[in-house]
Amino acid sequence: MANLKDILYGTSLREVHGNTDIEVKSICMDSRKVSPGALFVATRGVLTDGHHYLPNAIEAGAAAVLVEELPSSLQQGITYLKVEDSSQALGIIADNFYGNPSSKLSLVGITGTNGKTTTATLLYQFFTELGYEVGLISTIRYLVGKRVIEATHTTPNALKLNQLLAEMVQAGCEYCFMEVSSHAVVQKRISGIRFKGALFTNISHDHLDYHGTFKEYIRAKKTFFDQLPSSAFSLINDDDRNGSVMLQNTSSSKYRYALQRMADFKARIIEPSFTGTHIEIDGSEMHSLLVGKFNVYNLLAVYGTARLLGVEKLDALTILSKLRAAAGRFDCVRNPKTNVVAIVDYAHTPDALENVLSTINGLRTRNEQLITLVGCGGDRDRSKRPKMASIATKMSDKVILTSDNPRTEDPELIIKEMKEGVPPEGYSKAVAITNRREAIQTACMMANPGDIILIAGKGHESYQEIHGVRYPFDDKEIVQAALGLH
Repeated sequence: MANLKDILYGTSLREVHGNTDIEVKSICMDSRKVSPGALFVATRGVLTDGHHYLPNAIEAGAAAVLVEELPSSLQQGITYLKVEDSSQALGIIADNFYGNPSSKLSLVGITGTNGKTTTATLLYQFFTELGYEVGLISTIRYLVGKRVIEATHTTPNALKLNQLLAEMVQAGCEYCFMEVSSHAVVQKRISGIRFKGALFTNISHDHLDYHGTFKEYIRAKKTFFDQLPSSAFSLINDDDRNGSVMLQNTSSSKYRYALQRMADFKARIIEPSFTGTHIEIDGSEMHSLLVGKFNVYNLLAVYGTARLLGVEKLDALTILSKLRAAAGRFDCVRNPKTNVVAIVDYAHTPDALENVLSTINGLRTRNEQLITLVGCGGDRDRSKRPKMASIATKMSDKVILTSDNPRTEDPELIIKEMKEGVPPEGYSKAVAITNRREAIQTACMMANPGDIILIAGKGHESYQEIHGVRYPFDDKEIVQAALGLH
């Protein structure tokens, strides 16, 4: 419970009708969750407009409503608050309602197309290993210390986000690492949040179904950095050609990490293998359990963040050597009898798929065949589909095009669009198997002793979404069974 006048601090009110010196018991943006004494915030979403549900919210007992557009008639006894942007105001109000939790944490946001989940999870592991209570907000799960909460979005809405941060403060967390999606930036889900630092991993074509153009996608990422205060730091991957764009208008302190260029934090790969990577960071050698060049970038991002948060170099390198990859990220399954290696990876963008295949091809002997299984999600950026198939075909010996999460689309039509990217010389090595379970089983049957199988696209996900229903489906469990490991 909080006083309405107090939680409105920092918002730009255009009109007020009614009393603001009242107690607010809760804040809701869903009229179905309104209870007596609530403040209902009418936001405009992609599919719905909260303004249409003002009568429902008032009937359910809302004491006040916040809107961008006042209704034609105002009801007696209800406080009406008009703002220019209710999504922006919601973040500020939620921050006030929950006691400004982000200001009581060292909160670092991670954004980029690929590597967000791995980097955030590694940072959580890192600072937990140092002995701190740590929070995590990621695609896979939310963590308040050791307590696990099922993730609903990469970045939750402003109400859920502030509630989570408040729980972290109450649990004694000193650090929190969270993924910041481009959707979250555009939809103002991080409005009112105070960041200690921001981290940029990379950017490539993704979410164009939402942003429309690659330029707008970059702009969304950049906005996160533009909004940082001078007290925060920005750390970007300087090997990404769009990395420096993030720093153009930020007031924060600017830092860079790289493998290929001079940077504040620099690394070099000494020896890669399927069991880990021997690397040099800032002139000191170490061995990591993580595999692949893309993971070296993730480790370097973690190292740079840790150093900027005050961790000594030797302590940072020691803990880096103990870190393990996030679930579904280059997750290796090996049959000891046949030496067949299956790699489950979340790669669901052209860039991520190319990174994983480049890593595998850099480690293999070429005496074995590489079988890649890949699909594309429905109701998402269609321009990725032919690109994904093209990359898989060019960089693999055999390819199986299959279903991912078709959602409301026909999986066979998705595969048909993927096939358009298969070059003529690749026709003989690419097959389509719509049923993903059958596709995984077929890949395992095709594999000879010593072969490598990449199962791309779903990674950590434990479901397959078809026409609005999520069916239990775990790539790793299915491949283990197909390889006779259950």
